[in-house]
Amino acid sequence: MVVLLQMRLFGFILWLGIAVTSAQEDVKITDWGTLKNGESVKFITLRRGAASLKIATLGAQITELNVPLENGKHRNVVLGHPDLTSAETQGTLGAAIGRYANRISQSGFTIDGTRYDLESVNPKTGIQIHGGRTGFQRQNWEIETAPESAGFKPTQVAITLKHFSPSGHEGFPGNVTVWVQYRLANSAGESSEKNKSLLVLEMEFRAKTDAPTHINLTNHAYFNLAGEGTIENQAMTLHCPEYLEFDDRNIPTGKVLPVENTRFDFRKQKLFTTLDESTRLDHCFVVPPDGEIGHLTLPGKNDLTMSIFTNQPGVQIYTANHFKGNPFPKYGAICFETQHYPDTPNRPEFPSTLLRPGEWLTETTRYFFSRSTKAQY
Repeated sequence: MVVLLQMRLFGFILWLGIAVTSAQEDVKITDWGTLKNGESVKFITLRRGAASLKIATLGAQITELNVPLENGKHRNVVLGHPDLTSAETQGTLGAAIGRYANRISQSGFTIDGTRYDLESVNPKTGIQIHGGRTGFQRQNWEIETAPESAGFKPTQVAITLKHFSPSGHEGFPGNVTVWVQYRLANSAGESSEKNKSLLVLEMEFRAKTDAPTHINLTNHAYFNLAGEGTIENQAMTLHCPEYLEFDDRNIPTGKVLPVENTRFDFRKQKLFTTLDESTRLDHCFVVPPDGEIGHLTLPGKNDLTMSIFTNQPGVQIYTANHFKGNPFPKYGAICFETQHYPDTPNRPEFPSTLLRPGEWLTETTRYFFSRSTKAQY
C-alpha cells in the first residue's frame, strides 16, 4: 500500500514560518485562450517580491519561474510553451503528469485478482507512459476555490488546481480526484540566517479514489539555471546512493544498484562539460531517507543553485535528450521528476503506488534557489 504521509525526517512538511494571511494582490488570473474543444484556459501569475511563477490550467503546467537576482533583475529558469497552440499540441513542459508518471509495462496490471488493460499502449513494447495520450498533462484543470477541503493549509501566495479523472479513463480503475497546489514560500529580503534562499517553490499533490487504483504523480518542469542555451557548464550533485537498473525499454529489471564506480555517481559535484550519449540521463535514482535529492548549480558570475527535496522514494532525472532545436536545443534543460519508481504496479518489491478508498495520497517537492555555488537552505 502506498505510504500516504511518509515520516522520512521531513521537517519541511510542517510549513513552519509560512504566513497564513491572504494576499490576493499576489495572485492574478487572466484568460490565455480557448482550446479546440471550446474550453477556456486560465493563466495564473503568483508574485512574491521580485519572484513570480506563471501557471496555466491546461495540464496545470508551469510556464515561467522567475528567480530574483541583483538590482531588481530576475531570471526565468524553466522552459515553457510560448503560446496556447504549442501547449495544446506539443510535449509536457512543466505539466502535472498522471495518472501514472513514467512507464507501466505488460499493457496493464492486476489489482486484487482483477486485470486492468491500459489504453494508449505501445503495441510493440506493451508500455504506457505518463498516463497515456490523454493523461493529466492533456486535461484542462479547474481552479480550486476551497483548497482546505483537500487538506491544504491557508498559505499567503499559492494557487490550487483540481482535476476529476473518471473510472476507466485510459484503462485505470476508480474515480480519482487530484489536486496540486503551487506555493511561493520565501523570496529575497525575507531570508533568515538559516534560510538564505532567494526563492522557495513548493508543489504538493493530493489525491483520493473510490476504488483501488494505481497513481503516481509528478511535475515535468525543465530547469535551466542560465535561462537559455543548454545545461553545458552547469553542475549537478546527487545524494542518491543507488539507481534502478533499466532494460532497453527503460523498464526496471527489479535490480537496485549502487552508483559507486558508475557514471551515475554524482555524490561529488560533476560539471556537464560535454553533452552527448555518454552523459545523457533518463534514469530513476533512489532518494535518501531524509528526502534531500541534491543540487543543480550554475557557477560563475551568474551563479545560482537549486536544491531539491521530496517525500517521494525516487527521482527520474532526464536531460532533454529528445529536443531537436525547435524551439529548444537538445540538452536544453534537465528534469527532476520526483515520483515513485517506474512500473511499480508490476513490481511488488518496489514501494507501492496502490491507493485505496479512504486513503489520501500526498506528494510534496520543494525547490530552494540561492545565489551561491554552495547550496544554502
